[in-house]
Parts: sequence; C-alpha cells; structure tokens
Amino acid sequence: MITVSNLSVQFGKRVLYKDVNLKFTNGNIYGVIGANGAGKSTFLKAISGELEATKGSVELGPGERLSVLSQDHFKYDGYTVMDTVLMGHTVLWDIMKERDTLYSKPDFSDADGIRVAELEEKFAELEGWNAESDAAILLSGLGISEDLHYKIMGELSGKQKVRVMLAQALFGNPDNLLLDEPTNDLDLDTVMWLEDYLANFEHTVLVVSHDRHFLDAVSTHTVDIDFGKINLFAGNYSFWYESSQLALKQAQNQKAKAEEKKRELEEFIRRFSANAAKSKQTTSRKKMLAKLNIADIQPSSRKYPGIIFQMDREPGNQILEVEGLKAVDEDGTVLFDNLTFTVEKGQKIVFLSHNPRAMTALFEIINGNRQADAGTYRWGVTITTAYLPLDNSEFFESDKNLVEWLGQYGEGNDVYFKSFLGRMLFTGEEVLKKVNVLSGGEKMRCMIARMQLRNANCLILDTPTNHLDLESIQAFNNNLRQFRGNVLFASHDHEFIQTVANRIIELTPNGSIDKLMEYDEYVASDAIRELRAKLYAD
Repeated sequence: MITVSNLSVQFGKRVLYKDVNLKFTNGNIYGVIGANGAGKSTFLKAISGELEATKGSVELGPGERLSVLSQDHFKYDGYTVMDTVLMGHTVLWDIMKERDTLYSKPDFSDADGIRVAELEEKFAELEGWNAESDAAILLSGLGISEDLHYKIMGELSGKQKVRVMLAQALFGNPDNLLLDEPTNDLDLDTVMWLEDYLANFEHTVLVVSHDRHFLDAVSTHTVDIDFGKINLFAGNYSFWYESSQLALKQAQNQKAKAEEKKRELEEFIRRFSANAAKSKQTTSRKKMLAKLNIADIQPSSRKYPGIIFQMDREPGNQILEVEGLKAVDEDGTVLFDNLTFTVEKGQKIVFLSHNPRAMTALFEIINGNRQADAGTYRWGVTITTAYLPLDNSEFFESDKNLVEWLGQYGEGNDVYFKSFLGRMLFTGEEVLKKVNVLSGGEKMRCMIARMQLRNANCLILDTPTNHLDLESIQAFNNNLRQFRGNVLFASHDHEFIQTVANRIIELTPNGSIDKLMEYDEYVASDAIRELRAKLYAD
C-alpha cells in the first residue's frame, strides 16, 4: 500500500501538481497516463524518494518493501547478471553480503558466530535458499538464457540489460512496485509474459506506459496526470478514454435530458463490464466497474491533435509490386531475401521482423532512398506517397520557425500553415519556435503535419508512435482506421497493429510470411509460430 498525502512538486515557478492525496492499495495495478511533460515519471520518482517533493509525504504500509525499475542501464556493469537481480531485494542482498563477509573472516569470533546465526535465521525467513533459482526463473521468462546468468552486465547488449533490470525490479515479490515504461525494447512474447506475471501479482503496482494494449491488459485503475492535478479512476485506459469522450459529447449536447444521459452512461458501464472478461485482471476489473458511480465519469480536458489524412485522388488497381527484393546490412547481416508481394487496393499492411532494421531498409528502398541488393519494385501510376521515416533528424537541421519549415512542403500562406500547426496542438507563439529546439514528440507532430499536406493515397510509416504521447497515438490510430487509401507501416504498438492492419508480412533472412489475418490471430497461431522459428533459424 502507498499513501500519498498533500504531495506537491514544483520546479521554480512551474507547478507540476499540488496537494495530491491518493491511496494505492494491494491487489491493484494503476496505469499512469498523461501528456508528455505532465510529470508521469516525476510522480514515480517522488513516490520512490529519488526526487524530493516540494511538499507532502509518501508512506508505505508497515514493514513493506518498495521496488523500482531502474533506468540506469550502466550502474551494474561490474556485476554479474545474477547478482544484479539479487540486488533488487536490498534486505536479502545486505544479509547475503554480511553473511559472506563473516564466513570469510580468518579470525571468526564467538560474537561473529552469534551474528551469523541471526543472519541465517533472517536469510531462511526471506527464502534466501531459493533466491538464485527464483532469479533464474525470472530471467528466463524475460528472455535471458541460462548461459548469460553469470556473465558480467557490461558484456550484455542494451536490450538484454533492460530485461535484467526488469527482473531485478520483480525479484523477491515486492509489496509495492513502480514500473516506468517496462515494455520498452521487449518483444511480443516477453510483453505477454509480463502481462501474465502482473495479472497474478497480488501487491501494489504503478506503471507508466505508452503501450495501450499493455495498460488495458493489466490495469485495474487509471491515474490521470493532467497538468496541475492528478485524478484516480476505476478501469483501464480504454475505459477512461471512451468514458471521458462519451461524457464530453454529453456535455456538449445541451438538449439531452439528464435522465437520458444517465441511462447512456449506465449502459456504457454495463457494456464495458461485460467486455472486461478479455482482461487478465478480470475479477478486479469487474469489481471496480461494479462499484463505479456514473458521477465519477467526467469529461476530459485533454486535447487531441487533429490528424486527418485525405487523398487528392483515388488510387487505381495497381498499387505496388515488389519482386525478389533483398537487403543486406552494412555489417553483412541479411535483413530479408527474395521478398515478393503485391499490394492490393485498400490494404493496410504491417511489416514485422525480429530485426527492426529490416523494415527501415524496405521503406527506404521503396521510397528511393536506398539501393536494393537484389530485386525490383514498381509503383502504380496513380499512387502518391507520404513517408514518415524512423530517423527524422535531417529534417530539423535548420533555424527556421515552424511556419517557415512547414511552408517548404506545401502551397499556401502563413495562415494556412498555422491552421495545420494548430491542429497539431502548436498554438500562439509556439508556431514561431525554431525547429532545431523541438522535442522528439514535437518533431513527430511536425512530420505528421508535413505528411498531411501531401494528400497522398499511400502512407508509409516507420514506427509512427515513437516519441508520441497517448493522445497523439490515439488520434493517429483513429484516423488510420478510417483512411481509405493504403497504409504500409511498422510498429511495436500492439493496439495500433491490431486495429489498423488487415494484412501481415513478416521479413526474415530466409524468406517471408504473408497472411491476410488479424494481428491477435497471427500471434496466437501455433502454425505461424513454428514457421517463424524455421525461417529465423541460422
């Protein structure tokens, strides 16, 4: 249990939030959401004590332990993987170190013997004899194979370190767990493992994530940080989003009677409660929603960017033909080989691979920015494309302001370009900012605005949700579902893929998999799992 009392965090004149009073209780998982810069990570740091709050206090239940997912991936470079995980349980680790020190003393005294006996008793109480095997189970579940368990952390890749840090946070069944973006750099199988793990976790969890599917799968509550205030709601992200949108629509409909609005909200709660069976947190979710009062559903003040892709012309029957395409990385790694496919009208294709460089290579080739190592591609004569590259840094090597920058990519006056920027939530003096000082999220919104100016009938998107906040991801997602043209994209966002893609092509060094099916069906298929293992085998 975590009790937050009168918490305020302020940096100079900027107040992130003040007088926050919340209680986080055992058995619940709280998904923390908020726009970029609203203070989600700061909130977790204030709870953990890493950041000293301006005012207020944070208290744990009596004798409870708090565990935090570390963001410092170099801190443990001198330790073994196993020791790094064991350090996650600080009490147990301290006992182990003191115990080892005493046993190694050459002049072991009677007092040392008494102290060792005390330590051994505490060690047994904390199930220290099972510590290494428990740590090994966590590591294996997170994709760290046994041959790496006693390697030095400094020898591991960045992605492997992320998984070890996650194992460290989970180790020892902590009473309270703080996770900041735990699914970053995890593959699908590992994310699913983590979902299952947290679904069976009986203590208190606060998790910050931009992964809507993950939040929906594990959260019993939503903590909404909305510039200056923090509100707690029952239900997961989808429930918060849909209910707040419904409440906003009702607030704008002045003619609707109060009784009608009440019935509509009650029906929404019933429908969502029935749908809660999909969640891994089924029992807790149903309990929360059953107790929910419709008065608790409030319109959100959150602003969503106006992402609207329109086509100047309808595409013809010939979209894109790819035949025998091959790409080899600079280090000689084959990214894909003998790739052949034809894009049909209306198809929205997600490209997958164990190696994300494969999708970038493909998109760069079909956009004319990279030479294929073999094979050909041909666009239909009616097709116009708009490309969102993975790396957009070269576009912002300029001291132009936002209006001047956007003006390079379309025709119109300043008022016209300001309207585009306004739709992407750049208002007032913000449109005069220099583009070389923009944040990652602001750059992405600019690139999306640039794409909209093209009015293309085929969109090519390389990991489009990178750097975007949940509001922008939601708006992007909603528009792509309605877009009548073609979409070719890569993404690690489960919900984005599931709701947009109607075809899946997986790129491997030994061929490709091409399926007309939903993503959830694709990842659940044993036959496809076997085929993937075969194609990725050395």
